[in-house]
Amino acid sequence: MLGSTSVPARSRPFGERLAPAARLLVCATVPWFLCVWLGTSTAPVPAALPAVLILRDDVFAAPRLALERLVGVVVGVVLSVLVLHWLPSGSLSFLVLVVCACAGMFLLRHDGSPNQQVLVTALVIYATPVPGYPLARLEESAVGIAVVVLLGPLLWPPDPYREAVRGLEEYRTGLGVLLERIAARAAVGRPTGPAPADRFARWRRPYELSAALDRRTGRLLLLPPRQAPAGAADTLRPRLRLAARTAPALLFLAREMEIRSSSSADEERTEADGERTESDAAVRAMAPLVGATASALDAALRGEDCADRLRLARELELRHRAAHPGRRDAVLRAGLHLTHEALAEHLDPAPG
Repeated sequence: MLGSTSVPARSRPFGERLAPAARLLVCATVPWFLCVWLGTSTAPVPAALPAVLILRDDVFAAPRLALERLVGVVVGVVLSVLVLHWLPSGSLSFLVLVVCACAGMFLLRHDGSPNQQVLVTALVIYATPVPGYPLARLEESAVGIAVVVLLGPLLWPPDPYREAVRGLEEYRTGLGVLLERIAARAAVGRPTGPAPADRFARWRRPYELSAALDRRTGRLLLLPPRQAPAGAADTLRPRLRLAARTAPALLFLAREMEIRSSSSADEERTEADGERTESDAAVRAMAPLVGATASALDAALRGEDCADRLRLARELELRHRAAHPGRRDAVLRAGLHLTHEALAEHLDPAPG
């Protein structure tokens, strides 16, 4: 229906899938051997842990995560040293340490996530009452964090534009399949089926892509994308903005179609005389309208001109409005109407 080609999700080149593993390997081994050379210990495990715990999909978030981890390590070291200094080892000192560490963990939380490093560091040092170990752990953690922050972004830096293009293509393909299914079920007046919990993650995807692109490009500093797609900076952000604007409207459409079709099916099953009533005519008439809207949106998300397809979708909306002028039917069309408005503004953005 949409005339698009499906793209397998997560179809990344082998080199791009190998880069995170290679980055992790380098950022874990370099601080290990640095600490061995400095003589902090013969097995500086805390120096290798930051690479495992900090390096995520968003390598440019490493500075913030590293700072949070370093603060957590410092607070955990201070708490454990103070408790062991003032209280003898035993149940009382352990209880005091756990309570203080949990309080510090939640006081240092970021975005609602507690800083677990406070509790982990405090417990490890409490369980290792070796002279000089707190200072050694602090030094090894600092070396590991410094290597991750300074070296991590330099090693095979990801291309944020290319990742955003790939994510938008995956979203567009999945959205096309969903809208095609909705149109097909509406044509026969059947329910669209209950929405599983994981489906709602689809509608958040455009916001996640936009936020990740802004966050990563803002932290590239002197590291430009290696192979940014031609014209990506000019066309990608408007398409992501369009996807984000239409996602709530299409979610409303999917839920309203599900509720309306389900209620029609229930009415058919509860007829006292056993005869099936006619399916909801307004729902069945939505099938070509959903198909035309999906085709226009698919073209816009691919960066193509969708003016003719949008014109057809609006004509079908006017026909549906004339044939089904009821308030319930207007609610049924609301998601598509808002999608048409977003497409029109995408084609002719307001100045300023």
